[in-house]
Amino acid sequence: MPTLRLATTDDASLIAAHRHIMFADNNFATEARFAEMDAVFEPWVRAHLADGSYVGLLLEEEDGKEIVAGAGVFFMEFPPHWLHLEARRAYLLNFYTATEARGKGYAKILLKACVDLCRERSVEVVTLHASSFGRPIYEKFGFEASTEMMLRLNP
Repeated sequence: MPTLRLATTDDASLIAAHRHIMFADNNFATEARFAEMDAVFEPWVRAHLADGSYVGLLLEEEDGKEIVAGAGVFFMEFPPHWLHLEARRAYLLNFYTATEARGKGYAKILLKACVDLCRERSVEVVTLHASSFGRPIYEKFGFEASTEMMLRLNP
């Protein structure tokens, strides 16, 4: 079973590569557009890993040589809302599992770890955008379909 670890700024290029593959697997854009995204995303994620507003979670093989899955939580300022009065939300993103590691429950492990992290930081609302691949996992976890996928941790 892989080990869960926190990403560091040294993992920024890996997270960017996972994001690229994740979007490419869904045929969302062209390779040229993904390359443009990579060029701006990598410095963004590096800076947010450094300041703690982005927390990356990685599942690493026991030998420490390969990352088989990853996900992230972006803690962002958000205006107080009728659903929550605090001025922040958590946004889950960059869920990726290597092709050969799919079907082993790694996405569920990462989702639980991300939500637990949000609970630890007393975040009341967690949002995400789900691909057709991820939607069933999020719904089983309690996320509700709306204009956003949402899980209210403290309604």
